[in-house]
Amino acid sequence: MSEFKNFIGGEWVAGASSTLNINPSNIAEVIGEYAGGTAQDVDTAVAAAAAAFPAWSTGGIQERSDALDKIGEELLARKDELGTLLSREEGKTRAEGIGEVARAGRIFKFFAAEVLRQTGEVLASVRPGVGIEVTREPVGVVGLVTPWNFPMAIPAWKIAPALAYGNCVVLKPADLVPGCAWALAEIISRSGVPAGVFNLVMGRGSVIGEAMVEHPGIHAISFTGSVGVGRRIAERCAALQKKVQLEMGGKNPQVVLDDADLATAVELCVQSAYYASGQRCTASSRLIVTKGIYAKFVDAMQARMAGIRVGNALAATTDIGPVASQAQFDQDARYVDIALDEGATLAVPGGRVACHTGSGFEGYFFSPVLLTDTTPAMRINKEEVFGPVASIIQVADYDEALASANDTEFGLAAGIATASLKYASHFKRHSQAGMVMVNLPTAGVDYHVPFGGRKGSSYGPREQGTYAREFYTTVKTSYIAS
Repeated sequence: MSEFKNFIGGEWVAGASSTLNINPSNIAEVIGEYAGGTAQDVDTAVAAAAAAFPAWSTGGIQERSDALDKIGEELLARKDELGTLLSREEGKTRAEGIGEVARAGRIFKFFAAEVLRQTGEVLASVRPGVGIEVTREPVGVVGLVTPWNFPMAIPAWKIAPALAYGNCVVLKPADLVPGCAWALAEIISRSGVPAGVFNLVMGRGSVIGEAMVEHPGIHAISFTGSVGVGRRIAERCAALQKKVQLEMGGKNPQVVLDDADLATAVELCVQSAYYASGQRCTASSRLIVTKGIYAKFVDAMQARMAGIRVGNALAATTDIGPVASQAQFDQDARYVDIALDEGATLAVPGGRVACHTGSGFEGYFFSPVLLTDTTPAMRINKEEVFGPVASIIQVADYDEALASANDTEFGLAAGIATASLKYASHFKRHSQAGMVMVNLPTAGVDYHVPFGGRKGSSYGPREQGTYAREFYTTVKTSYIAS
């Protein structure tokens, strides 16, 4: 089996070790063997990025825009092929995989246009005869660390603005899903982006990620992943005076009020909690339901969930594919057991699924679980599971629902299902979340607007859209005597 190599300084470089990329729908299938890098590879990549930075950061913006647009065009043209790869290595359904690749393509095209829309300010000074210009410049060499749950979209929404604003990049993707990152790197290698501007170093986070954080030649780190790792990165970046951007997770609430349309509420809860196997940081795992609609809501959820089809990610009939790994499968099962030990009730049992489709597929299939009789203090309502497991909290009224929704250390996304403009408006203002959805799933965001949360979910400037420039640029104020 040939090895998919790292991309450093415009060259494909073999790794000191390698990792097998396994299909979670069929654990007997190896997608490919991917290089594992070293701290020395990081050092080489940073040196290449630093050497490329002067020309890239001050060169022609049309060439930069054209390169990003070319990347976007190829992603869109190959979305079916790359979406299939994504589904094979991560476990999303093929439709979800294709949608993610298309989103990545549109992100690159958005930032191709942003290259040409960079602005500044010209101001008068309080001193006569002096003018002021406020401009933005790239930060320098940026280290990007991306997670396994969106192996194409999240690298795209970090790489595209980094390059658009004139930075050079070292990317470390999650070692569980290197295939999409490698495919994206291969596209970038043919886009006209000069050697050294973009570098891919695959491997373990404890090796590659740590080397990136500690490297004096990397000026900023953008990380999406677990809370524990994110907090350690923040501490080190503060000590080293590096710019840092963190997206770390959530325990997102979905409120359902008595006046909600029942069918709408059920569908958005199912979409938010279970699709993509619940492996989205914006997934709603806490369903907070007022007592007047509670019984009807539980019945309707049970009926709707009975029709969910769990199976191979590439099968056209599949609604929900496998979870991404054995470790994630075990974590999902463990949290269900914890909830039951604390007094929760299985309204929809879920759990392990035997999936044999004629070809003998054996994977990490976990049927969605719905828990009732839970309280806000239970661990199932405090800690992120990151799987197809949701719990219902019954509350008396809107005020209790809002208090329960905000009773979390996280603050990424929050949703409300209601026919009341009064409650919808109040929830938008008083929900302690960075993103609020009204009568929509919490898991589903646009690519051209800011993404991020509050409290323990996020740290640093927002990602995506024009707000991305806050992280990938630094402000310069120039005074000019006339």
